[in-house]
Amino acid sequence: RQAETAVVVTLAMAAGPPPPLEPSPLPTFPEEGFTEKFLRKTRENPLVPLGCLCTVSVLVYGIICFKRGNTRRSQLMMRARVIAQGCTFAALLGGMVATAIKSRQ
Repeated sequence: RQAETAVVVTLAMAAGPPPPLEPSPLPTFPEEGFTEKFLRKTRENPLVPLGCLCTVSVLVYGIICFKRGNTRRSQLMMRARVIAQGCTFAALLGGMVATAIKSRQ
């Protein structure tokens, strides 16, 4: 009985055309160099570069504190770095969602 059901389901799936799996094409910028692309992406989502700068700043300050022997401040900075990374990742995801919503309209 299960074999008959499997054959019927397989035949039904083969009878129709497959669903479209092609995503919408992304815009291309052929003459765009690294600097132009970086500036365009920064204008589209300014929180990501700001978050990266904040993350690197906290990381560097934490390493400096660690080298100076201030372990309490170093641990605090490493925790702050994780929070800054999380905020940067959230900004990245938010920008991706906003871009996807904008492209569907």
